[in-house]
Amino acid sequence: MQLTPVPRRSSVDEVVERIRHEIESKGLTSGDRLPGEMELIKQLEVSRPVLREALARLRGLGLVEIQRGNGTFVAETDSLTSCVRMLRSAVTISPRELLSYTELRTAIEVQAVRQAAQRGTAEDVAELRAILERLVNVDLPCEKSLELDFRFHRRLLQAADNVLMQNIMEVIYEFVLTQMAQTTPSPADNALGHKLHIEIVDAIEARDPDAAELAMRQHMEIVLQRLTAMVDEAPHASSAS
Repeated sequence: MQLTPVPRRSSVDEVVERIRHEIESKGLTSGDRLPGEMELIKQLEVSRPVLREALARLRGLGLVEIQRGNGTFVAETDSLTSCVRMLRSAVTISPRELLSYTELRTAIEVQAVRQAAQRGTAEDVAELRAILERLVNVDLPCEKSLELDFRFHRRLLQAADNVLMQNIMEVIYEFVLTQMAQTTPSPADNALGHKLHIEIVDAIEARDPDAAELAMRQHMEIVLQRLTAMVDEAPHASSAS
């Protein structure tokens, strides 16, 4: 396996796509081992944090399996397996835990969109709109819809140009994915979510931090309300089982 270098200014998304393409184009299957971390850094010409973030995302999507001390391996890639992995993760984290992490995520993203509206570039806006164009497809499988949704929010943090925010989001990556799995409607039933995503990007393009913050607060308030309802229902669910 030999990968071509990634340009220095390319995003984590490009590293993810490069590795994903290599797995698919070479016909690698479950259990095949990827090159080691240092070899991947050398081949792709990226930093260790960028590579690790890309591998974490690929792991979250069910495309690779990371075994500490052994390396990184190709995992199952069919849609059903990916959905099952995500749902299995969702039931192992309590709604109360997810609520706490989502409150932290809300604080980060509300500030992030303000900064994105102040610092974002035309390239940032174009990439965000490109993600949204794919996200509104009502025929997307569950894991692809969640991947694009998370990619959108990652890209917002990149537009905010704050590395610490990005690093914190990486720390709570699995909790955010699990929260999305539990609270995000299907693409066909998520018209309000799509509308708020578009309003966020419109505000960033207009350089209007107040409008960007308002749309993000509305978006995250919906998520928090759904999680709060799940927390309230949890005792009843446990007593009935």
